[in-house]
Amino acid sequence: MNKNSTEKHQAFAQKMVDILNYGSLNLAMAIGYKTGLFEIMDKFTSPKSLSFIAKESGLNKRYIHEWLGIMIAGNIVEVSLSPDENNLFYLPKEHGDFLTKRSGCDNLGVYTQEIPLLTTCSMDLVIEGFKTGQGISYSSYPKFQSFMAELADAKHKEVLINKFLPQVDKGELIKHLLTGINVCDLGCGHGTAILLMAKAFKKSRFTGIDISKTVINKAIKDAKLQKTENIDFLLKDVSTLMNDNSFKNRFDYITAFDSIHDQTKPLSALKSVFYMLSDNGIFSMVDIAADSDIAKNREHPMGSFLYTVSLMHCMPVGMVDNGSGQGMMWGKQKASAMLAEAGFINIEVENIVDDTFNYHYICKKY
Repeated sequence: MNKNSTEKHQAFAQKMVDILNYGSLNLAMAIGYKTGLFEIMDKFTSPKSLSFIAKESGLNKRYIHEWLGIMIAGNIVEVSLSPDENNLFYLPKEHGDFLTKRSGCDNLGVYTQEIPLLTTCSMDLVIEGFKTGQGISYSSYPKFQSFMAELADAKHKEVLINKFLPQVDKGELIKHLLTGINVCDLGCGHGTAILLMAKAFKKSRFTGIDISKTVINKAIKDAKLQKTENIDFLLKDVSTLMNDNSFKNRFDYITAFDSIHDQTKPLSALKSVFYMLSDNGIFSMVDIAADSDIAKNREHPMGSFLYTVSLMHCMPVGMVDNGSGQGMMWGKQKASAMLAEAGFINIEVENIVDDTFNYHYICKKY
């Protein structure tokens, strides 16, 4: 083995050690986030004992001790000695800035839950999919779907009304929303985004559309509880709406937040959007920021993570019933080409403030 080969051998051996350590650390950090340990330790102004952490959290002391071992080995939590030589533990504020809910859009700790959740939901099904080529239904992901809904809800509540919408069409959209237009959210889930808009712009009319009966029923219930009357929810497959005359040119603004890449027939879905949009309307498609060439995503700062989420969820759900299975990482070029094929002439792709994960595709008919 020559010198170059030896160096590559040693480098990859170290990389494998890093992978095993960081994979394990991700799992433990997901537990720390889910149990609230990061939130509790973030409030400490000085290092605290194991007993103090257990008392504050109400969690088992022995379990916390083992978890702290992982956090110390991974340099997430600092350890020091008290005057009586007992271990004290501290989460640096600089770490809490990325691990706790106070971080807002900088909160990366919440994403540590994704891979463990997907592993329990679908690992065996994905392995089977490698052999059969079959997709995996949404019903296989109840816990993951619930988690993603909570994640999206938190982001919408923080940025949708005050940051995202004011950027659309250089502020002109807000003026129209205030005077009254028809708005639709595709893949609305249980309706957080569309409900926020409906409450903020009472002169406009809003419609949420989703293929899941469960989430639509919850959305209807929430709208009633919040006494929001300028909103409707419909149980529909968006890919079929271009054949429904009642939807032709019906909406002045349509949104799709990270939902098109999950469609089994994304081109048909986009053709339906074009059909549903008024001649002067705007379509906001928010979707993952990536390149369509897999090789060009090699330098993507979270490429491995996003491809894994796509493999374990987005791609297989898009393959159900012989669907195209675009996956989360379908990329800007393919997305833009598909929007153009659907009929859109004016397509702009913009970065989103406080959202490094997604692009904003602003689309008009003419």
